[in-house]
Amino acid sequence: MYGSTFFERQFKRKGAQIILDFDDSIWLMDVSEANKDLKWLKRPSKTSELIQISNMVFVGNNYLADYTRQFNHNVRIIPTTLDTNNIPLKEYIPSEKICIGWTGSRTTIKHFELAVPILKKIKEKYNNKIKFKLISDAPGNIDNLLLEFCKWNKDTEIGDLQEFDIGIMPLPDDEWSRGKCGFKGLQYMALGIPAVLSPVGVNTEIVQDGVNGFLAANDEEWIEKLSLLIESPDLRKKIGLNGRKTIVEKYSFNAWKEKYISYFEELVN
Repeated sequence: MYGSTFFERQFKRKGAQIILDFDDSIWLMDVSEANKDLKWLKRPSKTSELIQISNMVFVGNNYLADYTRQFNHNVRIIPTTLDTNNIPLKEYIPSEKICIGWTGSRTTIKHFELAVPILKKIKEKYNNKIKFKLISDAPGNIDNLLLEFCKWNKDTEIGDLQEFDIGIMPLPDDEWSRGKCGFKGLQYMALGIPAVLSPVGVNTEIVQDGVNGFLAANDEEWIEKLSLLIESPDLRKKIGLNGRKTIVEKYSFNAWKEKYISYFEELVN
């Protein structure tokens, strides 16, 4: 946690093979309201030092890889993966209200807040046909949306997420967000929940717009694509199944485990 690289350098002096693995733009100073009291512990510039002393670096996307290759050429891109063997497909049962949902933590709820003006317009358009659900460790402070808040719990997470009919992942187009690895979107898709994502960073690689999910770059596109999904149960099911197929084939443990192990073998051999 600390700004020093003392411990890592001690490992290096002992002859240990070091693999650094990261999936955020950790060389940037990104501080949320939730962790501002720990800001004094951070020294993002240590990232480049750790990369230089590592024998191999795992990163979650091309944006992170481009940064990393400035300091180390032995870089492997490994996307965020999910254990699809233990993630059941959502059952498509008609419900009275379409649930639009978001999941995250108090450190990322600022991203959900980007969608609040859009969701208010969706509420005006569809009124009692829809509801909103937020799964997090804290509810945040969002007015006039009548959110159903569900406290995140690892034991009930899958069941709680399955209540979503549509999952959303709004993001600002900034350096920190370009380093993200799409976990929320991947999680929705793995469950067969149709997802609408901001076209930022790796999201544009994960989602083929209109095929296995939707990308929405502005308010008009968000409203248009959410409306398509709200109005068509068949489209929700089709997009959801295509999303699940994408995760199983490209972002699952099974899809990556042999290659992942091979990187360790390459290093130690």
